[in-house]
Amino acid sequence: MSLVVYVNGEYVAQEKARVSILDRGFLYGDGLFETLRAYGGRVFRLKQHWERLSRSADRLFLKLPEPLSRLKEIIEELIRRNQLSDAMVRIQVTRGEGALGPSIREPGPAGLVVQARPLQPLPQGWSRDGIKVTLFHSSASRISEIHHKVKATSYLSNILIRKLAEEQGFQEGIFLDDAGHVCEGAASNIFLVQDGILKTPPAGEFVLEGITRQVVLEAASELGIPFHERNLTAGDLYQADEVFLTNTGIEVLPVNQVDGVIIGLGGPGDITRALHRQYLKIVEAEK
Repeated sequence: MSLVVYVNGEYVAQEKARVSILDRGFLYGDGLFETLRAYGGRVFRLKQHWERLSRSADRLFLKLPEPLSRLKEIIEELIRRNQLSDAMVRIQVTRGEGALGPSIREPGPAGLVVQARPLQPLPQGWSRDGIKVTLFHSSASRISEIHHKVKATSYLSNILIRKLAEEQGFQEGIFLDDAGHVCEGAASNIFLVQDGILKTPPAGEFVLEGITRQVVLEAASELGIPFHERNLTAGDLYQADEVFLTNTGIEVLPVNQVDGVIIGLGGPGDITRALHRQYLKIVEAEK
């Protein structure tokens, strides 16, 4: 079945969808995106994703083309037209068509593309056994004058880190900044557990304030698991009892090795499992 997508005011078949070659998202990666997940046809935490998108747009001097209420209608219509239940949704906003060059003095109307596709299950064994990750030192990058990380469509660094990790036999690459602090994965936030305490790098210019990350912190609070947002090093990861990654698609994914160092007992830990169960309870309660 051909999927239907939303492109700048129209619902069209995916294979016929087009954007202008003058769109600044195409030319310069001048835009933002959000990835959301639908459970049973209902999008989880749409309002939080929208609020993050709005904050990011303000920081980039970008005017969003539609309000939250209209975006909700578009997503629901795409889920209906594509006959989806469990699905991934991607919202992409660009600055629209504009003159060549860095100036944005006369931006056109913002571009909006929304896609909804069936959820693809994780590779067999990842959730059961965990995955292997590797660290990339002094690799974290930031956008000049932006002190809170945004989900920009200029995603090349993330693509290259993931590719390099995969070529070395790892499933994810982890960015470290110049000071040696652990930041995040190419497409994930990272957590560790040490002596029963949950730890994760603080959100900021190198670390995205992930929506799933926030839900996991909510789950920890509900379960009475102490947690800290603090700077972490490679050594902290190597010595951790448990390590896991989070994002919208993977939810809570255990890590069994970091740079070949076996974490804990080499599989998902008790706190990782408990947090994933609580995460799913939160999802279920909000359906």
